[in-house]
Amino acid sequence: MSGRTDSVAGPAEAEAEAEEAERTEPAVRHEEDELEDDAEFYDEARRARWLATGTGALLALAGVAAALLRLTGPAPALVPVAYAIGAAVCAAAAVLGARGRTRRALWLLIAGTMIMALGDQFD
Repeated sequence: MSGRTDSVAGPAEAEAEAEEAERTEPAVRHEEDELEDDAEFYDEARRARWLATGTGALLALAGVAAALLRLTGPAPALVPVAYAIGAAVCAAAAVLGARGRTRRALWLLIAGTMIMALGDQFD
């Protein structure tokens, strides 16, 4: 007998080890994909919060500026009040957006803009 006990594995054993490695490797890739998906989700959520906060603050400032401009002009009193109320609603949307309630913030942004547009119709 010429076989040694400490010999290197033959081709059949090497193939079996390669197949076993392939079976375990997709699980590792799957975990990496989940981590990448989680990272993308958190990045999208962060962008949504910043967008809701920034848009709400911008619309609130625009509403306050429009209310002050309409207050000094010959417009009826309802016009600056509508702009101020719309600005307050948009400011609330900015606060909600900063806290992560982006869906509610979106609806408040829409409502605040509609209130300001309604006030413009009274002019």
